[in-house]
Amino acid sequence: MTRELAGRGERILIVDDSPATLEVMSRNLTNQGYKVSTAPSVLEAIAFLDENEVDLVITDYMMPKISGLELMKHVRENVRDTEIIMITGYASVEGAVEAMKVGAEEYLSKPFTDEELFDAVRRALDKLAMKRATRSIPGQKPREQYGILGNSEAIRELRNLIAKVASTPATVLVTGESGTGKELVARAVHYSGNRSNKPFVPVNCGGIPESLLESELFGYVKGAFTGAGETRGGFFHTADGGTIFLDEVGEMSLTMQVKLLRVLQEREVTMLGSSRPQKVDIRIIAATNKDLPFLVQKGLFREDLYFRLNIITINTPPLRELGNDILLLTQVFTRKYAEEMGKVVPSYSDKALEILRDYHWPGNVRELQNTIQRLVVMSDGDSIQIPDLPSLMRFTVDRRGGVNRTLEEVEWEHILNVLASVDNNKSRAAEILGISRKTLHRKLNAMGRDGDEESDD
Repeated sequence: MTRELAGRGERILIVDDSPATLEVMSRNLTNQGYKVSTAPSVLEAIAFLDENEVDLVITDYMMPKISGLELMKHVRENVRDTEIIMITGYASVEGAVEAMKVGAEEYLSKPFTDEELFDAVRRALDKLAMKRATRSIPGQKPREQYGILGNSEAIRELRNLIAKVASTPATVLVTGESGTGKELVARAVHYSGNRSNKPFVPVNCGGIPESLLESELFGYVKGAFTGAGETRGGFFHTADGGTIFLDEVGEMSLTMQVKLLRVLQEREVTMLGSSRPQKVDIRIIAATNKDLPFLVQKGLFREDLYFRLNIITINTPPLRELGNDILLLTQVFTRKYAEEMGKVVPSYSDKALEILRDYHWPGNVRELQNTIQRLVVMSDGDSIQIPDLPSLMRFTVDRRGGVNRTLEEVEWEHILNVLASVDNNKSRAAEILGISRKTLHRKLNAMGRDGDEESDD
């Protein structure tokens, strides 16, 4: 008879005709946080699988009447979303090959250590999680998920924080590396709050020339400067009643910072060429990929403005910390671009998925999206394999180093490491590398990376 032991996490079924083996393995895996069940025979294991969902089956090879190999065949033909580990005291190359052919993810020879067992279980369950991530997209509407896809702990915490701050009037500072979706978070805060039916006005502070930023933000009256033929409101007027999103706020000059500070303090703006302030009802969300406390120390950002902006901070996690969410996004982008181009949605080999998941993604979601678009465009078949991935990515995943590398590969790796160290700020990276930004732009394009001259955030 099967018996279920108290536990949590992934569900494991152990099948072995040895009571001692069942007892030891059950205890050890339960202590690791798994929910463990046992069966002393193949028939009882099959009966259990008919009534229960299991993530992983660990089965002995040689058992009376019906072997573990037959159980493996049954699992592969009748059970969905379940991985298999074969264990045996009669190890042989032929047995291992046969087990792998039938569908075992791992093959362990007795006696094995606890750590060998734990490692095999982790690898098998990790592969299962990858398979699930690439085909399961959250069923909720994007609005219900704030338009943010993912099931990782970091993404769940991000959604929870958005829900908490959405209906408050507090100023929010969104921080994070380039390409992590800071504007997406800002939109989620706005459209989840009580201002959702009012304007959301995004402003790229780093993309507007300093000479124009004041008039763009605060507006101007007729005759304020040459060419001002009429009175025109600024972005703050447009956002009245809603939310203004100040992206790249760390790029503002100290002069503009003083003017922004007044808006935060008084909730009023003064149009260029006017002496009469106007009240505005707005929520301010700012974003930056800069280290603002460091800029404050250097005298490049006002401390009082930083404290005014930093009422609530939301940090957008880098892609490399999201684990299998990378694969979920991979599937979303793959389907999107395949449908746009009228192509069959390609699948990915397990190894290709591992490389995509384990790559460090210095450009974050933006880099992933660009990479997937290129893969879909260039793919000739219905499956994407390792050779289809960018050569730099295939190399970068292998961090073992060594001398069997071309000079070009070493240079590319160093460039990516420098970019990652400065949050993908291309101007700063070029300075560290001792090259011009134009040269860095050219090298990134040669790598197949997004080397455009647009803003870094």
